[in-house]
Amino acid sequence: MKIWIEKAKTIFCAVLLFSGFAFNVSAGTLHFGGEVNAGNITKISTIMNDPDDYLAAPVTIEGTIVGVCEKRGCWMSLASDQRFQNLRIKVNDGDMVFPMTAKGRKAIATGELKKIELTLERTKTVMAHRAQKAGDDFDPSSVTEPMAIYQLNPSAVDILE
Repeated sequence: MKIWIEKAKTIFCAVLLFSGFAFNVSAGTLHFGGEVNAGNITKISTIMNDPDDYLAAPVTIEGTIVGVCEKRGCWMSLASDQRFQNLRIKVNDGDMVFPMTAKGRKAIATGELKKIELTLERTKTVMAHRAQKAGDDFDPSSVTEPMAIYQLNPSAVDILE
């Protein structure tokens, strides 16, 4: 019985090792949705300078994935070409499921830029959360105007090798 358990452990470890190796070798490009318009990429910083100018037509962005939804894979954040700036890509739960392993990889996404206008109370909540995450102090009375958040609702996403 003891020998059988040792053999089973060895086989189990070999299967885990091999499956991990096979997954890494075949990672490749992950494709979600329709066709990405890779020939017409707009820098995230350009969009964020005047985001309302990009609400009417589809846009294609590119960046390094710096965050992925840990619960459902329903959003990713792409780093901009400008430091400390990023843009969230958001889908309805289940439409596309972005893997946590995508962090650090490059992505190209085509879709519609959406504007979400927050109330003053919601703005304070968002700002407090950001401050807490950064380890900074936050004074709610310092926020006097509501803000808008922009995100890309993609029709297509390619996560590159």
